[in-house]
Amino acid sequence: MKITGIAAAVLLLGVLAFGGYWLWRLQSNITTSALGAGGVRTEGPVDDGKDRLQILVLGSDTRTGKNGQYGSTADSSGYGQSDVMMLLDISADNNNVNVISFPRDLLVDVPACTDHTTNQQHQARRSVMINSAMADAGIGCAVDTVNKLTGLEVDHFMMADFNAVKELSNTVGGVDVCVNTAVSDPDSGLRLPKGTSKVQGDQALAFLRTRHAFADGGDLGRIKAQQSFLASLTRKLKTEGTLGDPQKVLSIADTMTKNLTVDDGLASVPTMLTLAGRLKNIDPAKVNFITVPTVPAPSDPNRLALNEPAATDLFAALRRSADLTQSAPAAAPSTDSPSTAAAPAYNKALQPVTVANGTSVTGRSSEIGALITGAGFTKLARIQAQPRAQSMVYYGAGFADVAADIAGIFGLPPTSVQQVPGVQGVQFYAGEDFTTGTKPTPPAAQDSGGVVAQTANDQTCQATSAGG
Repeated sequence: MKITGIAAAVLLLGVLAFGGYWLWRLQSNITTSALGAGGVRTEGPVDDGKDRLQILVLGSDTRTGKNGQYGSTADSSGYGQSDVMMLLDISADNNNVNVISFPRDLLVDVPACTDHTTNQQHQARRSVMINSAMADAGIGCAVDTVNKLTGLEVDHFMMADFNAVKELSNTVGGVDVCVNTAVSDPDSGLRLPKGTSKVQGDQALAFLRTRHAFADGGDLGRIKAQQSFLASLTRKLKTEGTLGDPQKVLSIADTMTKNLTVDDGLASVPTMLTLAGRLKNIDPAKVNFITVPTVPAPSDPNRLALNEPAATDLFAALRRSADLTQSAPAAAPSTDSPSTAAAPAYNKALQPVTVANGTSVTGRSSEIGALITGAGFTKLARIQAQPRAQSMVYYGAGFADVAADIAGIFGLPPTSVQQVPGVQGVQFYAGEDFTTGTKPTPPAAQDSGGVVAQTANDQTCQATSAGG
Protein backbone atom coordinates (compact mmCIF):
# COMPACT_ATOMS: atom_id res chain seq x y z
CA MET A 1 0.00 0.00 0.00
CA LYS A 2 2.88 2.32 0.81
CA ILE A 3 4.46 1.62 -2.56
CA THR A 4 1.12 2.20 -4.32
CA GLY A 5 0.61 5.44 -2.42
CA ILE A 6 4.10 6.68 -3.26
CA ALA A 7 3.62 5.76 -6.93
CA ALA A 8 0.31 7.60 -7.02
CA ALA A 9 1.87 10.66 -5.41
CA VAL A 10 4.75 10.63 -7.88
CA LEU A 11 2.30 10.27 -10.78
CA LEU A 12 0.18 13.14 -9.46
CA LEU A 13 3.22 15.36 -9.04
CA GLY A 14 4.30 14.44 -12.55
CA VAL A 15 0.91 15.37 -13.99
CA LEU A 16 0.88 18.65 -12.08
CA ALA A 17 4.42 19.43 -13.16
CA PHE A 18 3.57 18.60 -16.78
CA GLY A 19 0.44 20.75 -16.69
CA GLY A 20 2.25 23.58 -14.93
CA TYR A 21 5.08 23.49 -17.47
CA TRP A 22 2.69 23.69 -20.43
CA LEU A 23 0.65 26.44 -18.80
CA TRP A 24 3.83 28.44 -18.23
CA ARG A 25 5.16 27.70 -21.70
CA LEU A 26 1.98 28.63 -23.58
CA GLN A 27 1.37 31.71 -21.46
CA SER A 28 4.96 32.85 -22.06
CA ASN A 29 4.47 32.50 -25.82
CA ILE A 30 1.55 34.93 -26.01
CA THR A 31 2.03 38.44 -27.42
CA THR A 32 -0.73 40.97 -26.79
CA SER A 33 -1.99 44.28 -28.14
CA ALA A 34 -4.93 46.56 -27.36
CA LEU A 35 -8.35 45.56 -28.73
CA GLY A 36 -9.22 49.04 -30.00
CA ALA A 37 -7.59 52.33 -30.94
CA GLY A 38 -9.97 54.81 -29.37
CA GLY A 39 -13.28 53.77 -30.86
CA VAL A 40 -16.35 54.01 -28.62
CA ARG A 41 -17.71 50.67 -27.37
CA THR A 42 -21.28 50.29 -26.15
CA GLU A 43 -21.17 46.58 -25.27
CA GLY A 44 -19.59 45.08 -22.19
CA PRO A 45 -17.18 42.12 -22.14
CA VAL A 46 -18.52 38.77 -23.30
CA ASP A 47 -18.51 35.40 -21.59
CA ASP A 48 -16.18 33.49 -23.91
CA GLY A 49 -17.72 30.19 -22.85
CA LYS A 50 -21.36 30.83 -23.68
CA ASP A 51 -21.99 34.18 -25.43
CA ARG A 52 -22.03 34.95 -29.14
CA LEU A 53 -18.40 35.63 -30.01
CA GLN A 54 -16.81 37.66 -32.81
CA ILE A 55 -13.08 37.38 -33.43
CA LEU A 56 -11.26 39.38 -36.11
CA VAL A 57 -8.57 37.20 -37.69
CA LEU A 58 -5.79 39.16 -39.37
CA GLY A 59 -2.89 38.03 -41.52
CA SER A 60 0.06 40.42 -41.52
CA ASP A 61 2.42 40.75 -44.48
CA THR A 62 5.24 42.20 -42.37
CA ARG A 63 8.76 41.19 -43.39
CA THR A 64 10.37 41.87 -40.02
CA GLY A 65 11.94 39.13 -37.88
CA LYS A 66 11.37 35.56 -39.04
CA ASN A 67 9.46 36.80 -42.10
CA GLY A 68 12.47 38.50 -43.69
CA GLN A 69 12.92 35.63 -46.16
CA TYR A 70 9.75 36.77 -47.98
CA GLY A 71 11.07 40.21 -48.82
CA SER A 72 12.69 43.23 -47.25
CA THR A 73 11.29 45.64 -44.69
CA ALA A 74 10.85 48.05 -47.61
CA ASP A 75 7.95 45.81 -48.71
CA SER A 76 6.27 45.88 -45.30
CA SER A 77 7.46 46.35 -41.73
CA GLY A 78 6.12 46.96 -38.24
CA TYR A 79 2.54 45.70 -37.92
CA GLY A 80 2.38 45.12 -41.66
CA GLN A 81 -0.73 45.36 -43.79
CA SER A 82 -3.66 43.10 -42.98
CA ASP A 83 -3.67 41.27 -46.29
CA VAL A 84 -5.99 38.69 -44.74
CA MET A 85 -8.99 39.98 -42.79
CA MET A 86 -11.70 37.56 -41.70
CA LEU A 87 -14.37 37.98 -39.04
CA LEU A 88 -15.09 34.75 -37.17
CA ASP A 89 -18.66 34.89 -35.81
CA ILE A 90 -19.71 32.07 -33.43
CA SER A 91 -23.32 31.83 -32.24
CA ALA A 92 -24.05 31.48 -28.52
CA ASP A 93 -25.29 27.90 -29.02
CA ASN A 94 -22.32 26.99 -31.27
CA ASN A 95 -24.73 25.91 -34.00
CA ASN A 96 -23.72 28.62 -36.49
CA VAL A 97 -20.27 29.87 -37.42
CA ASN A 98 -19.68 32.55 -40.07
CA VAL A 99 -16.30 33.46 -41.53
CA ILE A 100 -16.67 36.80 -43.32
CA SER A 101 -13.80 37.85 -45.60
CA PHE A 102 -12.99 41.51 -46.30
CA PRO A 103 -10.95 42.01 -49.51
CA ARG A 104 -7.70 43.86 -48.91
CA ASP A 105 -8.50 46.13 -51.90
CA LEU A 106 -11.80 47.31 -50.39
CA LEU A 107 -11.98 51.11 -50.06
CA VAL A 108 -13.39 52.20 -46.69
CA ASP A 109 -13.35 55.13 -44.28
CA VAL A 110 -10.84 54.58 -41.47
CA PRO A 111 -11.68 56.34 -38.19
CA ALA A 112 -9.26 58.41 -36.12
CA CYS A 113 -7.00 55.98 -34.26
CA THR A 114 -4.42 56.09 -31.49
CA ASP A 115 -1.62 53.54 -31.63
CA HIS A 116 -1.45 52.40 -28.00
CA THR A 117 2.08 51.07 -28.48
CA THR A 118 3.55 54.42 -29.56
CA ASN A 119 0.73 56.76 -28.39
CA GLN A 120 0.83 58.27 -31.87
CA GLN A 121 -2.48 59.69 -33.07
CA HIS A 122 -3.66 59.19 -36.65
CA GLN A 123 -6.35 61.29 -38.30
CA ALA A 124 -9.44 59.77 -39.88
CA ARG A 125 -9.08 58.96 -43.59
CA ARG A 126 -11.66 58.59 -46.33
CA SER A 127 -11.77 55.99 -49.08
CA VAL A 128 -8.51 54.12 -48.40
CA MET A 129 -7.71 50.41 -48.66
CA ILE A 130 -8.94 48.53 -45.61
CA ASN A 131 -5.60 46.77 -45.12
CA SER A 132 -3.88 50.10 -44.43
CA ALA A 133 -5.73 50.64 -41.14
CA MET A 134 -3.47 48.22 -39.28
CA ALA A 135 -0.30 49.22 -41.10
CA ASP A 136 -0.57 52.85 -40.03
CA ALA A 137 -2.09 52.75 -36.56
CA GLY A 138 -1.88 49.21 -35.23
CA ILE A 139 -4.15 46.21 -34.83
CA GLY A 140 -6.71 48.11 -32.75
CA CYS A 141 -7.31 50.46 -35.68
CA ALA A 142 -8.18 47.50 -37.92
CA VAL A 143 -10.72 46.42 -35.27
CA ASP A 144 -12.22 49.92 -35.04
CA THR A 145 -12.44 50.10 -38.85
CA VAL A 146 -14.37 46.83 -39.08
CA ASN A 147 -16.65 47.98 -36.25
CA LYS A 148 -17.35 51.24 -38.09
CA LEU A 149 -17.95 49.47 -41.39
CA THR A 150 -20.27 46.74 -40.10
CA GLY A 151 -21.94 48.25 -37.04
CA LEU A 152 -20.74 45.23 -35.01
CA GLU A 153 -18.43 45.28 -31.99
CA VAL A 154 -15.60 42.77 -32.32
CA ASP A 155 -14.87 40.91 -29.06
CA HIS A 156 -11.34 39.65 -29.77
CA PHE A 157 -8.69 39.53 -32.46
CA MET A 158 -5.91 37.19 -33.56
CA MET A 159 -3.10 38.36 -35.81
CA ALA A 160 -0.80 35.85 -37.48
CA ASP A 161 2.20 36.29 -39.76
CA PHE A 162 3.69 34.24 -42.60
CA ASN A 163 5.51 31.93 -40.20
CA ALA A 164 2.30 30.98 -38.40
CA VAL A 165 0.82 29.47 -41.56
CA LYS A 166 3.96 27.45 -42.28
CA GLU A 167 4.29 26.03 -38.79
CA LEU A 168 0.58 25.28 -38.31
CA SER A 169 0.36 23.42 -41.62
CA ASN A 170 3.40 21.36 -40.60
CA THR A 171 1.97 20.68 -37.15
CA VAL A 172 -1.28 19.23 -38.52
CA GLY A 173 0.55 17.19 -41.16
CA GLY A 174 -0.52 19.17 -44.21
CA VAL A 175 -3.82 20.33 -45.69
CA ASP A 176 -5.51 18.99 -48.83
CA VAL A 177 -6.17 21.56 -51.59
CA CYS A 178 -7.42 21.21 -55.16
CA VAL A 179 -6.79 23.09 -58.43
CA ASN A 180 -8.53 22.45 -61.76
CA THR A 181 -5.31 22.80 -63.79
CA ALA A 182 -1.63 22.64 -62.93
CA VAL A 183 -0.23 25.80 -61.28
CA SER A 184 3.24 27.29 -61.52
CA ASP A 185 3.31 30.81 -60.08
CA PRO A 186 6.81 32.34 -59.90
CA ASP A 187 5.64 35.27 -57.76
CA SER A 188 4.39 33.20 -54.81
CA GLY A 189 6.38 30.03 -55.54
CA LEU A 190 3.23 27.90 -55.73
CA ARG A 191 3.63 24.76 -57.83
CA LEU A 192 0.83 22.21 -57.89
CA PRO A 193 -0.28 19.48 -60.29
CA LYS A 194 -3.90 19.31 -61.44
CA GLY A 195 -6.22 17.81 -58.83
CA THR A 196 -5.80 17.37 -55.07
CA SER A 197 -2.47 17.86 -53.31
CA LYS A 198 -1.38 18.02 -49.68
CA VAL A 199 0.38 21.31 -48.94
CA GLN A 200 2.38 22.31 -45.89
CA GLY A 201 5.19 24.64 -44.98
CA ASP A 202 6.19 27.01 -47.77
CA GLN A 203 3.72 25.52 -50.25
CA ALA A 204 0.80 26.07 -47.83
CA LEU A 205 1.87 29.67 -47.44
CA ALA A 206 2.24 30.07 -51.21
CA PHE A 207 -1.29 28.68 -51.74
CA LEU A 208 -2.72 31.31 -49.38
CA ARG A 209 -0.62 34.19 -50.72
CA THR A 210 -0.89 33.74 -54.48
CA ARG A 211 -3.00 36.24 -56.41
CA HIS A 212 -1.97 35.59 -60.00
CA ALA A 213 -2.68 31.86 -60.06
CA PHE A 214 -6.40 31.91 -59.28
CA ALA A 215 -9.48 33.23 -61.12
CA ASP A 216 -8.81 36.68 -62.62
CA GLY A 217 -5.58 37.19 -60.68
CA GLY A 218 -7.26 39.53 -58.18
CA ASP A 219 -7.89 39.50 -54.47
CA LEU A 220 -11.30 37.81 -54.70
CA GLY A 221 -9.78 34.73 -56.30
CA ARG A 222 -7.25 34.56 -53.50
CA ILE A 223 -10.02 34.85 -50.90
CA LYS A 224 -11.81 31.84 -52.41
CA ALA A 225 -8.58 29.84 -52.13
CA GLN A 226 -8.14 30.93 -48.50
CA GLN A 227 -11.71 29.90 -47.70
CA SER A 228 -11.19 26.50 -49.34
CA PHE A 229 -7.95 26.00 -47.39
CA LEU A 230 -9.69 26.79 -44.08
CA ALA A 231 -12.62 24.54 -45.01
CA SER A 232 -10.21 21.67 -45.69
CA LEU A 233 -8.33 22.37 -42.43
CA THR A 234 -11.65 22.35 -40.52
CA ARG A 235 -12.61 18.97 -42.01
CA LYS A 236 -9.17 17.55 -41.17
CA LEU A 237 -9.30 18.68 -37.55
CA LYS A 238 -12.84 17.34 -37.24
CA THR A 239 -12.33 13.91 -38.83
CA GLU A 240 -9.07 13.28 -36.99
CA GLY A 241 -10.53 14.37 -33.65
CA THR A 242 -7.66 16.79 -33.16
CA LEU A 243 -9.49 19.27 -30.94
CA GLY A 244 -10.55 16.43 -28.63
CA ASP A 245 -6.98 15.11 -28.23
CA PRO A 246 -5.14 16.99 -25.43
CA GLN A 247 -1.69 16.19 -26.83
CA LYS A 248 -2.60 17.41 -30.32
CA VAL A 249 -4.27 20.51 -28.90
CA LEU A 250 -1.13 21.30 -26.89
CA SER A 251 1.03 20.91 -29.99
CA ILE A 252 -1.21 23.23 -32.05
CA ALA A 253 -1.50 25.67 -29.15
CA ASP A 254 2.28 25.80 -28.80
CA THR A 255 2.67 26.51 -32.52
CA MET A 256 -0.01 29.17 -32.65
CA THR A 257 0.85 31.03 -29.44
CA LYS A 258 4.42 31.44 -30.67
CA ASN A 259 3.18 33.10 -33.85
CA LEU A 260 0.05 34.98 -32.76
CA THR A 261 -0.70 38.39 -31.35
CA VAL A 262 -4.02 38.57 -29.51
CA ASP A 263 -5.97 41.12 -27.47
CA ASP A 264 -5.64 41.16 -23.69
CA GLY A 265 -9.02 39.46 -23.24
CA LEU A 266 -7.90 36.43 -25.22
CA ALA A 267 -4.39 36.31 -23.76
CA SER A 268 -4.77 33.40 -21.38
CA VAL A 269 -4.43 29.68 -21.90
CA PRO A 270 -7.76 28.85 -20.19
CA THR A 271 -9.58 31.25 -22.52
CA MET A 272 -7.98 29.69 -25.59
CA LEU A 273 -8.86 26.20 -24.35
CA THR A 274 -12.43 27.38 -23.79
CA LEU A 275 -12.54 28.57 -27.40
CA ALA A 276 -11.13 25.26 -28.65
CA GLY A 277 -13.78 23.45 -26.61
CA ARG A 278 -16.53 25.44 -28.30
CA LEU A 279 -15.22 24.72 -31.78
CA LYS A 280 -14.51 21.00 -31.48
CA ASN A 281 -18.15 19.87 -31.78
CA ILE A 282 -19.29 22.26 -34.52
CA ASP A 283 -20.73 20.68 -37.65
CA PRO A 284 -18.55 21.67 -40.67
CA ALA A 285 -21.76 22.11 -42.70
CA LYS A 286 -22.67 24.96 -40.33
CA VAL A 287 -19.39 26.82 -40.91
CA ASN A 288 -20.26 29.41 -43.56
CA PHE A 289 -17.63 31.23 -45.62
CA ILE A 290 -18.85 34.61 -46.88
CA THR A 291 -17.16 37.37 -48.86
CA VAL A 292 -18.38 40.94 -48.35
CA PRO A 293 -20.27 41.89 -51.58
CA THR A 294 -18.23 44.29 -53.73
CA VAL A 295 -18.11 46.06 -57.09
CA PRO A 296 -15.19 47.78 -58.85
CA ALA A 297 -14.63 51.14 -57.17
CA PRO A 298 -15.85 54.10 -59.27
CA SER A 299 -12.72 56.06 -58.37
CA ASP A 300 -10.31 53.24 -59.30
CA PRO A 301 -11.25 50.05 -61.20
CA ASN A 302 -8.28 48.31 -59.55
CA ARG A 303 -9.93 48.76 -56.14
CA LEU A 304 -13.25 47.55 -54.71
CA ALA A 305 -16.24 49.29 -53.15
CA LEU A 306 -19.18 47.85 -51.24
CA ASN A 307 -21.92 46.52 -53.47
CA GLU A 308 -25.05 48.19 -52.12
CA PRO A 309 -27.58 47.39 -50.85
CA ALA A 310 -26.24 43.82 -50.60
CA ALA A 311 -23.42 44.77 -48.20
CA THR A 312 -25.69 46.80 -45.92
CA ASP A 313 -28.19 43.92 -45.89
CA LEU A 314 -25.43 41.46 -44.93
CA PHE A 315 -24.19 43.63 -42.07
CA ALA A 316 -27.75 44.15 -40.82
CA ALA A 317 -28.36 40.38 -40.88
CA LEU A 318 -25.16 39.79 -38.89
CA ARG A 319 -26.16 42.38 -36.31
CA ARG A 320 -29.45 40.55 -35.83
CA SER A 321 -28.08 37.03 -35.53
CA ALA A 322 -25.27 34.64 -36.41
CA ASP A 323 -27.95 32.49 -38.05
CA LEU A 324 -28.17 33.99 -41.53
CA THR A 325 -31.20 31.86 -42.38
CA GLN A 326 -33.36 34.10 -40.22
CA SER A 327 -35.49 36.51 -42.22
CA ALA A 328 -35.33 40.26 -41.73
CA PRO A 329 -38.06 41.81 -39.58
CA ALA A 330 -40.91 43.26 -41.60
CA ALA A 331 -40.63 46.99 -42.13
CA ALA A 332 -43.26 49.12 -40.48
CA PRO A 333 -45.71 50.55 -43.01
CA SER A 334 -45.05 54.17 -43.91
CA THR A 335 -47.59 56.71 -42.79
CA ASP A 336 -46.31 59.36 -45.21
CA SER A 337 -48.10 59.86 -48.49
CA PRO A 338 -46.24 61.37 -51.45
CA SER A 339 -48.02 64.66 -50.80
CA THR A 340 -46.83 64.78 -47.17
CA ALA A 341 -43.25 63.58 -47.63
CA ALA A 342 -40.65 65.80 -46.00
CA ALA A 343 -39.26 68.45 -48.34
CA PRO A 344 -35.49 69.02 -48.67
CA ALA A 345 -34.04 71.50 -46.19
CA TYR A 346 -32.83 73.68 -49.06
CA ASN A 347 -34.12 75.39 -52.21
CA LYS A 348 -33.30 73.16 -55.19
CA ALA A 349 -33.39 76.08 -57.60
CA LEU A 350 -30.50 77.77 -55.79
CA GLN A 351 -28.08 74.82 -55.67
CA PRO A 352 -25.15 74.99 -58.15
CA VAL A 353 -24.96 71.71 -60.10
CA THR A 354 -22.53 70.97 -62.93
CA VAL A 355 -22.73 68.12 -65.42
CA ALA A 356 -19.28 66.93 -66.51
CA ASN A 357 -19.57 64.93 -69.72
CA GLY A 358 -17.15 62.00 -69.51
CA THR A 359 -19.31 59.71 -71.64
CA SER A 360 -17.39 60.23 -74.92
CA VAL A 361 -20.78 61.05 -76.52
CA THR A 362 -21.02 64.59 -77.91
CA GLY A 363 -23.99 66.51 -76.52
CA ARG A 364 -24.80 63.91 -73.90
CA SER A 365 -24.55 66.51 -71.10
CA SER A 366 -27.66 68.28 -72.47
CA GLU A 367 -29.73 65.12 -72.15
CA ILE A 368 -28.45 64.41 -68.65
CA GLY A 369 -28.85 68.05 -67.66
CA ALA A 370 -32.52 67.92 -68.66
CA LEU A 371 -33.05 65.08 -66.18
CA ILE A 372 -31.49 67.16 -63.41
CA THR A 373 -33.42 70.35 -64.18
CA GLY A 374 -36.58 68.26 -64.45
CA ALA A 375 -36.01 67.27 -60.83
CA GLY A 376 -35.96 70.96 -59.80
CA PHE A 377 -32.21 71.70 -59.86
CA THR A 378 -32.32 74.55 -62.38
CA LYS A 379 -29.03 76.30 -61.55
CA LEU A 380 -27.14 74.08 -63.98
CA ALA A 381 -23.84 74.29 -65.86
CA ARG A 382 -22.31 71.83 -68.32
CA ILE A 383 -18.66 71.11 -69.08
CA GLN A 384 -16.77 68.64 -71.27
CA ALA A 385 -14.58 66.22 -69.31
CA GLN A 386 -12.13 63.40 -69.83
CA PRO A 387 -13.77 60.01 -70.41
CA ARG A 388 -14.14 57.83 -67.35
CA ALA A 389 -15.64 54.37 -66.86
CA GLN A 390 -18.24 54.99 -64.19
CA SER A 391 -20.43 57.91 -63.17
CA MET A 392 -19.75 59.73 -59.90
CA VAL A 393 -21.15 62.59 -57.84
CA TYR A 394 -18.58 64.97 -56.37
CA TYR A 395 -19.38 67.77 -53.97
CA GLY A 396 -17.80 70.57 -51.99
CA ALA A 397 -18.11 71.33 -48.29
CA GLY A 398 -21.68 71.92 -47.18
CA PHE A 399 -23.34 70.18 -50.13
CA ALA A 400 -23.49 66.57 -48.90
CA ASP A 401 -27.30 66.57 -48.78
CA VAL A 402 -27.61 67.99 -52.28
CA ALA A 403 -25.08 65.47 -53.62
CA ALA A 404 -27.06 62.60 -52.07
CA ASP A 405 -30.23 63.82 -53.79
CA ILE A 406 -28.47 64.16 -57.17
CA ALA A 407 -27.16 60.60 -56.76
CA GLY A 408 -30.70 59.49 -55.92
CA ILE A 409 -32.00 60.82 -59.24
CA PHE A 410 -29.73 58.38 -61.06
CA GLY A 411 -29.87 55.48 -58.59
CA LEU A 412 -26.19 55.74 -57.63
CA PRO A 413 -25.08 54.09 -54.35
CA PRO A 414 -23.38 56.05 -51.52
CA THR A 415 -20.01 54.68 -52.68
CA SER A 416 -20.40 56.78 -55.85
CA VAL A 417 -20.67 60.03 -53.87
CA GLN A 418 -17.45 61.71 -52.70
CA GLN A 419 -16.45 65.03 -51.20
CA VAL A 420 -13.62 66.58 -53.21
CA PRO A 421 -11.71 69.78 -52.41
CA GLY A 422 -12.11 72.47 -55.06
CA VAL A 423 -15.59 71.46 -56.23
CA GLN A 424 -18.12 74.28 -56.00
CA GLY A 425 -21.53 72.91 -55.16
CA VAL A 426 -22.18 69.53 -56.78
CA GLN A 427 -20.70 67.98 -59.90
CA PHE A 428 -22.32 65.03 -61.62
CA TYR A 429 -19.48 63.40 -63.59
CA ALA A 430 -21.20 61.23 -66.21
CA GLY A 431 -19.15 58.23 -67.28
CA GLU A 432 -19.20 55.75 -70.13
CA ASP A 433 -21.73 53.70 -68.17
CA PHE A 434 -24.27 56.46 -68.97
CA THR A 435 -24.14 56.91 -72.74
CA THR A 436 -27.88 56.26 -73.09
CA GLY A 437 -31.03 56.05 -71.00
CA THR A 438 -32.02 57.81 -67.79
CA LYS A 439 -29.71 55.99 -65.38
CA PRO A 440 -26.12 54.69 -65.53
CA THR A 441 -25.65 50.98 -66.10
CA PRO A 442 -24.96 49.42 -62.68
CA PRO A 443 -21.42 48.04 -62.37
CA ALA A 444 -21.18 44.28 -62.51
CA ALA A 445 -20.93 42.84 -59.03
CA GLN A 446 -17.83 40.79 -58.32
CA ASP A 447 -18.60 37.10 -58.02
CA SER A 448 -18.62 36.37 -54.30
CA GLY A 449 -20.82 33.32 -54.59
CA GLY A 450 -23.93 34.84 -53.01
CA VAL A 451 -24.31 35.33 -49.28
CA VAL A 452 -22.59 32.05 -48.39
CA ALA A 453 -19.78 31.21 -50.80
CA GLN A 454 -19.20 27.74 -49.33
CA THR A 455 -19.30 25.81 -46.09
CA ALA A 456 -16.51 23.89 -44.40
CA ASN A 457 -18.23 20.72 -45.62
CA ASP A 458 -17.77 21.66 -49.30
CA GLN A 459 -14.77 20.28 -51.15
CA THR A 460 -13.97 22.78 -53.89
CA CYS A 461 -11.41 22.97 -56.65
CA GLN A 462 -9.84 26.34 -57.40
CA ALA A 463 -10.25 27.80 -60.89
CA THR A 464 -6.83 28.91 -62.08
CA SER A 465 -6.05 31.94 -64.20
CA ALA A 466 -4.61 31.82 -67.68
CA GLY A 467 -1.32 33.11 -66.31
CA GLY A 468 -1.18 30.44 -63.59
